[in-house]
Amino acid sequence: MSNPTTNHNPATGGDSAHVIIIPEASHNNWLTLMQENVKKSPKSLNMTAGRSSCSIFRVPQSLKKIHPEDFEPRIVSIGPYHQGEPHLKMIDEHKQRFLGAVLARTQKFNVGLDQFFKNLAIKENKIRESYSENIDCSSHKLIEMMILDGCFIIQLLCIVGKLVETDADDPLLTLPWILYSLSRDLLLLENQIPFFVLEVLFDLSKPPDSKDYPTFTELVLQFFDYAIPRPEDEIPDKSRKLSGEHLLGLFRSSFIPLSSQELAAAKTDNNHLQLMIQPVEKLRAAGIKLKQRKDAKSFLDIKFRTTKTRGLLEIPTLSLGYVTFTFLLNCVVFEQSYRQYFSAHFTLYIIFMGCLINTIQDAGYLRDESIIETSFGTDEEVVKFFNKVGKGINFDIRTSYLANVFADVNEYCRNGWNVTLAKYLYTYFDAPWSCTSAIAALFILIVTFIQGFYAVYAYVTPPS
Repeated sequence: MSNPTTNHNPATGGDSAHVIIIPEASHNNWLTLMQENVKKSPKSLNMTAGRSSCSIFRVPQSLKKIHPEDFEPRIVSIGPYHQGEPHLKMIDEHKQRFLGAVLARTQKFNVGLDQFFKNLAIKENKIRESYSENIDCSSHKLIEMMILDGCFIIQLLCIVGKLVETDADDPLLTLPWILYSLSRDLLLLENQIPFFVLEVLFDLSKPPDSKDYPTFTELVLQFFDYAIPRPEDEIPDKSRKLSGEHLLGLFRSSFIPLSSQELAAAKTDNNHLQLMIQPVEKLRAAGIKLKQRKDAKSFLDIKFRTTKTRGLLEIPTLSLGYVTFTFLLNCVVFEQSYRQYFSAHFTLYIIFMGCLINTIQDAGYLRDESIIETSFGTDEEVVKFFNKVGKGINFDIRTSYLANVFADVNEYCRNGWNVTLAKYLYTYFDAPWSCTSAIAALFILIVTFIQGFYAVYAYVTPPS
């Protein structure tokens, strides 16, 4: 296509005419190219990305800018998004070794690599639809990737779950930082393969007489509980049927409280931003005590109730560590991307904690009450974490599992009597010496009242 030529008229000081000369051959090439481009399907965001079958997404650049290192794998790539990156080569070299160990077991009951390939090849379209981006590789390369990555995960989980014997000096298991980093990388949204792929491979790798074998879900929970430990009574009952789209989705679902499966709308028609609650310091000033909830099965299970003298906001302990930090972030992005997650439990939990923690003093109070335990930084870093995570995410409090908690806390704070009573209790009963002073003052007031009463009584009814 030729460049346009312009005739300039000096008398008028401007352009008198624009003449565009396009050779016919160049014009035809341009039209052909445009028509071809119109027919092309988007690669960065598949047309299937809006379907419920799509569950593995790229993290939006707006969130990556805020958390540049928290969505990238550090030692292992799983799936297509980070395959072949040079810094992940170390673990890539061990994938073949782990696949060999799986095949050595399955060959004992006549299951070979060809069965692995055939059982996944029939699911190729479903695998491709699981990713929000176009997977630009051949069918054989895609299935090879699924087998290598899937068997690596299965062998790793079986070793940790003590289902198979392994070399006691295996470096992937004897070096603590490697296993911990693997746990972290396997919880990244961009670093997943579909859960149905893992289930197919796991079922093929089990011995025929494996009646007492744990389910794959149980192995997954056991593995990640090493990295994100929780009290034994918080680990989901084995009979509870958990589901997930991939490892991140499954582990996320294990934290969803059963009590919040049915969501209730907030007791208000207000704009959801008006439901945002005050930080710790202001809630305490309004008469609300924040307390560790010890009977919860998940750190998401937050309750608010009132007593005769105060409001009580009960929050389970959150242990913030290296892997927990990554897990929370990736759960939020997953909920922001996946169309099936209308409840967005992790998103609203982050918003809730971000409301509470506005200053270092707020974070320190929650730590003193054992609501937050941290091994990765100071109170200042806790404040930065919750404030940064809450930026750039979409949410609606009114339809969330915490809708009534937000509404009830705000209703309590708007009650003038609650605030007045809180100020009185804070002034006179917050410290032992002030409590003693208040009792003494009350005693003097009562004595003065009695003396006054008898003085008036004696004056009105003198003795006969």
